[in-house]
Amino acid sequence: MSKGIWGLLLGLTSAFVAVTADAAKDAQHTVERIERGNLVLEDLPPVPDEIAERTYRYQQTRSAVLAGWLGRAEDGLLISTRFGDTAQVHRVARPEGMRSQLTFFAEPVSSALPSPDGRSFLFTKDSGGDEFYQIHHFDLSTGDYKLVSDGRSRNTDMLWSNKGDVFAYSTTRRNGRDTDVVIGHLDGAPLQRVSQREGAWAPLDFSPDDRRLLLLHYISINQSELYIADLSKIDEEGLPELTRFHETAEPVSFTNARFSRDGRGVYTVSDEASDFQRLRYEKLDGSAARVLTDKVEWDVEGLEISRRGSYLAYIVNADGISELRVMNLKTGKLVPVPKLPIGVVRGLSFDAKGKQLAFSLNSARSPTDVFSFEIGSKALKRWTRSETGGLDASRFIEPELVHFNSFDDLRVPAFYYRGVGEGPRPVLIQIHGGPEAQALPTFNPLIEFYARELGISVLVPNVRGSSGYGKRYLELDNGRKREDSVRDIGALLDWIARQPELDARRVVVMGGSYGGYMTLASMTHFNDRLRGGIDIVGISNFVSFLTNTQDYRRDLRRAEYGDESDPEMRSFLESISPLTNAARITRPMFIVQGANDPRVPRSEAEQMVKTIRANNGGAVWYLMAKDEGHGFAKKANRDVYNNAVVMFLKQVLVDVDKYEVLVEPAPAP
Repeated sequence: MSKGIWGLLLGLTSAFVAVTADAAKDAQHTVERIERGNLVLEDLPPVPDEIAERTYRYQQTRSAVLAGWLGRAEDGLLISTRFGDTAQVHRVARPEGMRSQLTFFAEPVSSALPSPDGRSFLFTKDSGGDEFYQIHHFDLSTGDYKLVSDGRSRNTDMLWSNKGDVFAYSTTRRNGRDTDVVIGHLDGAPLQRVSQREGAWAPLDFSPDDRRLLLLHYISINQSELYIADLSKIDEEGLPELTRFHETAEPVSFTNARFSRDGRGVYTVSDEASDFQRLRYEKLDGSAARVLTDKVEWDVEGLEISRRGSYLAYIVNADGISELRVMNLKTGKLVPVPKLPIGVVRGLSFDAKGKQLAFSLNSARSPTDVFSFEIGSKALKRWTRSETGGLDASRFIEPELVHFNSFDDLRVPAFYYRGVGEGPRPVLIQIHGGPEAQALPTFNPLIEFYARELGISVLVPNVRGSSGYGKRYLELDNGRKREDSVRDIGALLDWIARQPELDARRVVVMGGSYGGYMTLASMTHFNDRLRGGIDIVGISNFVSFLTNTQDYRRDLRRAEYGDESDPEMRSFLESISPLTNAARITRPMFIVQGANDPRVPRSEAEQMVKTIRANNGGAVWYLMAKDEGHGFAKKANRDVYNNAVVMFLKQVLVDVDKYEVLVEPAPAP
């Protein structure tokens, strides 16, 4: 048995005991519970040396994410990367230069934002994954840092003023439910309140003269509003004058906005009069409104404007593939950009002079790294080259984009990683969270391990309700249409059965957060067609979830799932919840949870574990981390989790002849 973290799994017996279906009804299974450090493990089997050794290199991969320029381009960049157990802030002085670590904490640093002059930066971190982020200020000249938020509330969306003397951010400090916008001062002066209304509010941009602040009022994925706060006009309550910008008759979703650098107008990204998010410009008085990407039939993302206002950069999400574009704002024409590998671009940042654009790039064969180029040049500079555990990432399996028709002939996209090996391959269906998120063809060493080392083919679908395919597609799972997305998984199972290279008798479903709900729901609907399920921080009962999720999230989630305080909706939500239908699950399950999860509380996992075990002695592995939240952010915890997933997949999908399971194999469809 391996030492270190693998030793946490010593002495545990297999959950998949050899019992018949009839005997299981009367069996009183004794749960094998071990607490080691911050981990609680129930019924997980020991991890053999061979598994730990095979997965080790795949778990040593790293990534580097752009935080921004440090003032002038010659001062270098701030990035986030992990050299120990958690991601921390580093400085890189030149392309492919040494990474100099600046922050050293047991908890990961979740975000960082350099000041306009490059002499300092703001950063956020939470405690044990509770997502109550606190803002700190780091002085690069001294290496000292200090807390600048209240130490209790949730604080996000940091934004420096153009002068760099103040910063805006969102906070729940007033009542723990609504997110207000405030302006903080480094000299310790009292906070300046900007918005103090119900709902979720965030700062987007200071005007060039710092006298106005552009705000987003987020109502739901389908609706948001823009406001301009005039910081020079303060009412008797001490709040600035708020004016609605671009009021619309129908609900519109704004995803981004920036002031023009002359201060006379605003560039926005919204789905107004379109199925997709488009780039628009409009003057503050409502004149000169025009669409700048009217010929783009995909979502626009990542709006950024150079400080001098000469260039505007944005990303087109073309069927999950990023297309980076830069517009000359004087001519309105696109300028040449370097040819990028097929992948996903995030985090656009112009340097102070507006001559260089930096960004993060991820592809199926390369972890996230930081790149830049000079505007007008096609030469790409690489700032970081992240390690891949000694693996040749250029040989990683690239996914194919496939489509399948669902029950109502909706065309659903999925990324398909073909497993290595002869004969029909077992299948893992991996479902993203959100639900309004999008699975992308990004670097994933664990999928590579599943496909290459275990011979498992992996399908990653974007079921209805996913973003990136237009607002009509996004709304197809709303309200009482919730289970239509689950029916998409049924259609995918039908598609798998028609592929001669796939084994429809050996399929496992897996997902996190909303994907965890989809996993549990798929198990209740298609139990006889699945070999098992892996649920990570998933919703098991919509009513208890909405009751117990953090106050600042409840109304936002009600907008997506429905209001459980309405008797009819409550009854519907109860009826479709996996917990209500848990008796249908007879296949093995692996459930994973963070104790401090503010989104999907720990109770969601534990009530599902208890119910499945009570039903016919159902087999469940359960892994809980006391120092994690909505997912595992610490590498040591992730390593244990990843190895347990490999063990589950080997027993349920791969080495099926070596293990007896609770039920007979799934029948052929």
